[in-house]
This record gives sequence, C-alpha cells and structure tokens, in this order.
Amino acid sequence: MLSMLGLVGGLVLLIILTLRGWNLFISAPLCALLVAVTANVPIFVGDINYVESYMNGFSSFVASWFFMFLLGSIFGKFMEDTGAADSVADLIISKLGKKQAVLAVVLACAILTYGGVSVFVVAFSVYPMALSLFKDANLPRRFIPAALAFGSVTFTMTSAGSPEIQNWIPIEYLGTSPYAAWEVSLFVAVVMFIIGYWWLTRMITNAVNKGESFAARQGDPVLLDRALPHPITGFLPLVVVLTLSFIYHDSLGKMALIVALAGGVLALMAINWKFFHDMQEALAQATTGALIAIGNTAAVVGFGSVARVTPAFDSAVAAMTSIPGNELVGAAIAVSVIAGLTGSASGGQAIALPEVGPHYLDQGVSPEELHRVVSISSGALDSLPHNGYVVTTIRAICNETHSDAYWAVGAVTVVVPTIGLAIAITLFNFF
Repeated sequence: MLSMLGLVGGLVLLIILTLRGWNLFISAPLCALLVAVTANVPIFVGDINYVESYMNGFSSFVASWFFMFLLGSIFGKFMEDTGAADSVADLIISKLGKKQAVLAVVLACAILTYGGVSVFVVAFSVYPMALSLFKDANLPRRFIPAALAFGSVTFTMTSAGSPEIQNWIPIEYLGTSPYAAWEVSLFVAVVMFIIGYWWLTRMITNAVNKGESFAARQGDPVLLDRALPHPITGFLPLVVVLTLSFIYHDSLGKMALIVALAGGVLALMAINWKFFHDMQEALAQATTGALIAIGNTAAVVGFGSVARVTPAFDSAVAAMTSIPGNELVGAAIAVSVIAGLTGSASGGQAIALPEVGPHYLDQGVSPEELHRVVSISSGALDSLPHNGYVVTTIRAICNETHSDAYWAVGAVTVVVPTIGLAIAITLFNFF
C-alpha cells in the first residue's frame, strides 16, 4: 500500500513541480527517490537500487539518442543561421496568408513524422520556421509547442502506415502489419485533425482577442539586413532528411535517423554555405541546446526506470492488464495508464502488450483492431507534463514554461487522442 502511495505521489509531485517550472535535474531524481524510499528499494546497495536504476535509465536514453538530438539541433540552428527558415516562412505567409501560419507548422510536422523522422527531431527541425511564421503573423509564441506537438504526436504518430515505433511495436506481439485497421485509422486521424486544429486555432484566436501577440526575447534569431536564400534551399534539406529516413528505415532502424539528419545538415551546408552568418556560434548554440534537451528528457526517463522496479508498478501493471469487460476498452485503459506512469507511449505498449496481447487474442479479439486501439491509446496519457517529448519541446526547444504552454499542448495531445480512441473503439464494437 505504501509503495503504491509513493508511486502515485511521486508521479503527481513530479507533474506539479514540472508545471511550476522546477529544474528537472533536481525534481526528477527527488521524486524518484520518494518512489524508491516508499517501496523499500535500497538507495545505494543491492542488485536493484535507486542510484543504479535511475542512472541506467538516464544513461541508456542518452546513449540511444545523443546523435539524433545533436544532429537535429544542428539542423535547426543552421536553418536559422542561414536565413533558410525565414525564407520559407516568408514564402508560406505570402502564398497562404498570415492566417495559415499555424496550419503550415502542423502540416510540416505531420509530413516529417509520417515520413519516419523522430518526433524529437521534427521539433528541432521545424521550430525555426515556426518561430518565423508566428512572428510574421504576430501570434503568441506560447502556442508554438502545441502546434509542433499536434502535428507530430497525434493524428500521424499512431496512424496506420506510420513508420513511428508507436505503430510498429504491436506488430511483434500481434502478428499484424503497419496498416492494421487502416479504414478506421484513417477516419479517426481525419476527425482528430479537424477537432485538434479547430481547438488550437480557437485557443490562439481567443488569446489574440485578449491582447496577446508575439513577444521577441533575448536570444531569438535576429533578422539581419541581408539577402535571404531562395525558399527552395530551406525545403530541399527537409526533403533530404525525409527521403533518407524513408529509404533506410527498414534496414537501419533508428540509426536511419543519423544518416538522414547528417545528410540534411550536409545538404543545408552545401546549398546555403554563402548565407551563413556565424557557423561557429550556431554550432555552439546547437550543442548546448542538444545537451539541455537530452538531459531534461533523460532525467524524466530515469524517474520511470526507478518506478518500474517497485512492487507498486508491478501491481499496477497486473491490475491494468486484467481489467474485466470489453477487451478493447481494457487494452486501451491498460496501455494509456502505463504510458502515463512511465511518460512514454512506447513504454506503455512494450510493458502492456506481452500481457494483454496473448490474453485478448485467446479470447478471439481481432489482432488488427487490437493493434490500432493499442497504438492510438499509447499516444494519449503519455503526453502528461512530465513526458520527455513534452519537456524537451516546451523547455529546451521553444524556451517556454509549462505554466504558459502546457495547457494548449495537453488539449491537443491528451484530450484529442482520447476522443479519437473513443471513436475507434466505438467503430470496432458497433460497425
């Protein structure tokens, strides 16, 4: 009982401290320590202890993602320093009008995500353009994280055909394909896009009507009095990233992102070499930004690693994976709750599927329907304030605070996917 109170209390405390703007290098280990102490997990000694569990989670994330974060940050900074991001933004504004700035950001993220680029990398890559678009359209910048997140981790990440791991993990356990239940998936994706885009634009419009506007900050890229490169020089490197990621995704897996991003950076350098303002400074800022971003995310991953070794977590998983009643509802709740506890969509699937997969398949549940429900449900509660992607996008990339930016992010990445999940389950059960 005490272990369960500690697990829930530690998670709630982490969310509260994150919303209050605490440094995650302090709050995440402290909350993890609370979870460990209440679960009688040794602090320093023993085969399973707090320090090793936390640092194993922290270091394994850094080891797995460092090059992707670094190259993604460099790509974004080079887009900014060469003026390519401003050039693309100017083109979009001139062709579509300022009212379509949000749509341009959402679609750019959606295309890259559905093309196989990691959602972390998408945020790094699109942010410079998003900043220019919001500046030109005079929109409150605190909504940039929501626009990035909505285009990346909602209607694209968990849809049929998506090369993101949230759509591929179920294949291993259910024997399905990436296109499982594509008809329902397509309908749900369209509904999620319509609801999410309407809600996001409504929130921004309400803020503008209350007097909010774009506010420049120290450290923002300065638009110098110089010639900008042709807009196509900003699009081509993105196409290189997308193409290389698509070509090598099956053969190299996650390593394809390193190849794709390296190709994008080299293409950007080759095309826009003469437009660089200060390459050394851009590299310095990119390196610092990447280290902060991956460190913040790894700090939260460490918390999840400590939570996983507690008896309460095992009890929670057992309870969630044996929910009576409708099988699809049970699977959805199990994956959603575990994803929320771990702050990871893929973590929720990887922990729940070995239990719920065989159990529900033995009961005659369609593997295609189960695949789609599990995939969509993993992208709902995973986006709570302590989620690694959310923390990285809001704090490290967009330099916003959770108190200002998270509520819009939560609306489009928690509420909207939950609505989509409910629609999918309804369609599977009644049609």
